[in-house]
Amino acid sequence: MRVKRIGTRSCVLAVLLAALTACAPSNTAPASVTPKPTPTPTSEPTPTAAPVDPIGDWVDERMSQLTLEQKAAAVLMLHAPGTDPAPLRAYVDAGVSGLILMGDNVPSTPAELAALTSAVQADPDAPLLIGIDEEGGEVQRLPWDTAASAETLRSAPATAAQEAFAARAATLADVGANVNFGIVADVTADPDSFIAGRVLGTDPGGAAERVAAAVTGERGLVASTLKHFPGHGAAPGDSHSSIPTAPLSIDEWRAGPAVPFAAGIDAGAELVMTGHLAYPAVDPAPASLSPEWHRILREELGFDGVVVTDDMLMLQHNELPEYADPGENAVRAVAAGADLLLYVLPADPSEFGISVEGLSTSIVDGVETGRISRERLDDAVERVLTLRRGLGG
Repeated sequence: MRVKRIGTRSCVLAVLLAALTACAPSNTAPASVTPKPTPTPTSEPTPTAAPVDPIGDWVDERMSQLTLEQKAAAVLMLHAPGTDPAPLRAYVDAGVSGLILMGDNVPSTPAELAALTSAVQADPDAPLLIGIDEEGGEVQRLPWDTAASAETLRSAPATAAQEAFAARAATLADVGANVNFGIVADVTADPDSFIAGRVLGTDPGGAAERVAAAVTGERGLVASTLKHFPGHGAAPGDSHSSIPTAPLSIDEWRAGPAVPFAAGIDAGAELVMTGHLAYPAVDPAPASLSPEWHRILREELGFDGVVVTDDMLMLQHNELPEYADPGENAVRAVAAGADLLLYVLPADPSEFGISVEGLSTSIVDGVETGRISRERLDDAVERVLTLRRGLGG
């Protein structure tokens, strides 16, 4: 299947034409019949050439070369601590599609970070996805990022959000990061909420304007990510250590938390990050593992980009037995509709039973046992490759 970028809103206008004809009865036969004129020969229309899709053609070619094991590794995005590029490059050489930089990866100067990101790039045809949580304010990895944060932008015009995220995206691009996990589309007016200090608006409409503006500001510089779908503001609690639960019905969600996500998608965000949080009225499972939330994201909001999970290790941190197995979590996430699985790992990932080989094997087993269809895995890899190729120009 070839992934296509599509619009998220369409309008179909139907025009009905009626032709009325009348003829007068005649009681006599005509004296003669006038021959119809011979039609003038016309030339056949020139066939229209099929549009060229260089990115799609490249993705098709690359997909034809990948083994099942390579496809399984290609849906992973990992972290290794430290400023030594060797451990990060080892993940890249194992076939992952991306790396996430945390504060421990950031050296003292932009030039040093640019050297690090350059050292881990390995595929000239499809740049590695190098992501970072650069929201500004409470969540900021680069100490030299001076652009305004949510604390200021919530009460400023939407144009201020566009300017801030344009500056922030330029700062990221300068050091080789090409994906920003930085646009918080959650909305809440509760000052005690876990996410309150990071939201761009305290009401759906205000948040939507600033989210869309932030995406517009980042366009052409880095790929934008909206988080944490379907909305952390309505789900009290910290998803780093629990599965927060939202009490909303699906109609209440559509009228509230959905609005900023829809605006960001319409503005062209390339990624949406699913949260480890639940809306039991829709699905008791966390959204990151929920086929229904992935369906809503694709079909109702029209998102056609890359769905990335929040850090999958967070599921293990909550210590619930149903999320203790990292391989099982990976299978459930891909089967539900995730395209890219995010892991913020320690220096020794085996502490949590995690390795690239182990995760890939679990996903391959999921395909071979029918829990993940081959079409689902191919769809995920195609979307990731399409993003990577597009970022490469």
